Amino acid sequence: MSDKPALLLLPNLLGEHRHVEVFLPSSVVKAMRSIDGLIAESEAAGRRYLTQFETKKPAAEIPIALFNEHTPDDHIDFLLEPIINGERWGLVSDAGLPCIADPGSKLVRRARQKSLVVQSFVGPSSILMSLMLSGLPGQKFFFHGYLDREPEKRQAQLKHLVQMGKEEQATQIFMEAPYRNAHTLEAALKVLPNHAWLCVAWDLTMPTQGVITQTVESWKKSTLPNLEKKPAIFLVHLGD
Repeated sequence: MSDKPALLLLPNLLGEHRHVEVFLPSSVVKAMRSIDGLIAESEAAGRRYLTQFETKKPAAEIPIALFNEHTPDDHIDFLLEPIINGERWGLVSDAGLPCIADPGSKLVRRARQKSLVVQSFVGPSSILMSLMLSGLPGQKFFFHGYLDREPEKRQAQLKHLVQMGKEEQATQIFMEAPYRNAHTLEAALKVLPNHAWLCVAWDLTMPTQGVITQTVESWKKSTLPNLEKKPAIFLVHLGD
């Protein structure tokens, strides 16, 4: 593993697992032995991530810098200073891949503007894993991130998804905060046409993983899954 200064985009697990090597490749394990610091969304999540690997210094001595949706843009250059000065720092999301459904892209864009080395690693993605498991078409899809928490705006977004689905014939994907899963599923069943295919996937990679794909008409006749406090992702397709 190179010891050249770089920003390393490190994948994280989608849930609590005892053995990281089941879902993270050996290249990540090797990279973690070389980092001088870690950029994470929170101190607790970053420290927990470090303790899962062998590091060049004890995990408690590896510095953690915070970067999340509340970080001002004018702090980005400060976060990159250690790399400019010759160090290797990792960037990790709370779950899954950095820069996907999190603000890490701003950090990467600025690093590229400064001609810093940026390296990515393979890891689990709830977006792609749910698309694979859903049985819905993956040739063309749109990811919309999180829907609005306000019911009226969320309903408008769902109607927009339906329109996009009709026009583009593409699978529409969105996420939700665990405590809003039930409300979002109920709203989707009210807005989506009966012939639409809806997939809900939750607890991906965990023993409690669940994936249900069926028409909205069938959903309305079924007992809805208990999605309370479970990370879930929703996929919609308007085709046959």
